[in-house]
Amino acid sequence: MTTSSPAEVLPAEALRGAGVAQQEEFDAFVAARSTALLRTAVLLTRDVGLAEDLLQTALAKTWFAWRRIEVTPEAYTRRVLVNTYASWWRRKWNGEHPTEELPEPGAGRGRGRDGHDQDGHGRHDSHRVDDRTDLWAALGRLPKRQRAIVVLRYYEDLSERETADVMSCSVGTVKSQASRALAKLRVDPALMEAQS
Repeated sequence: MTTSSPAEVLPAEALRGAGVAQQEEFDAFVAARSTALLRTAVLLTRDVGLAEDLLQTALAKTWFAWRRIEVTPEAYTRRVLVNTYASWWRRKWNGEHPTEELPEPGAGRGRGRDGHDQDGHGRHDSHRVDDRTDLWAALGRLPKRQRAIVVLRYYEDLSERETADVMSCSVGTVKSQASRALAKLRVDPALMEAQS
């Protein structure tokens, strides 16, 4: 995502009456922190296009509250990001479309004698393990609140207190939800298979 100025993120009527100094502050914030915030959005949504939309929405909401933000703008924007993600998930269908046709095999792959796809080294795809893909899929199977806590605590390296502030919950809730999420990840079939 390229960094955007408020004029690109917000409609013209939202910018009227905003001071030049406020615009410059917001521009600097977006330029400095949008990449990190986009990473959080991608980890939450698991879709780059949806993550960009989520971030744009969060930045627009942050702009409207810019004058009244009492905490750091990044903490405020992360909270808006997580809350907007949660409300979108409740309202929208997740967009998956089941299909009977599998995608084409990737480059460097061929068919073995048995007709099954093989990678460039002659191994069957069913035996190939990609830990990042397995973890990505396992994260997607977590409930959205637990996924958000895992993303904030372990990917974004926020403290329990900072995570609790972003999630608008207690530190105890962060601890218990993180514990439950990690327990689910430990017994996730894809991750257990990758370990063996």
